[in-house]
Amino acid sequence: MSQDAKVIRRQKLRWRIRTKLHGTAQKPRLSVFRSNNDIYVQLIDDNNGLTLAAASSREKDIVALGGNKVAKSLNVGKAIAQKAKAAGIDTCVFDRGGYLYHGRVKSVADGAREGGLKF
Repeated sequence: MSQDAKVIRRQKLRWRIRTKLHGTAQKPRLSVFRSNNDIYVQLIDDNNGLTLAAASSREKDIVALGGNKVAKSLNVGKAIAQKAKAAGIDTCVFDRGGYLYHGRVKSVADGAREGGLKF
């Protein structure tokens, strides 16, 4: 399977997932993007097309904690939960973005739950 085929497959999965998920201002969509080195999450209000909060493994406080990619993902989940609480958000819809719910994606979800977000 070539790299292009992998990207196309993930995009098809992502579109299929997105037809079923929709975020609002009260219950935004927690979107996950995973690159080879880093992980990025956003709380998105799909009605207005706004990003309400965002966190990534490239933020200084998360980089300072160190650890492997799964540990950083857990810290990213905790960071997005903290930012969501500051914005007055306590529930969200989890969008895995076409990735398997395993490893770093699962770690982000676990961190967000530990931080107090409900899916």
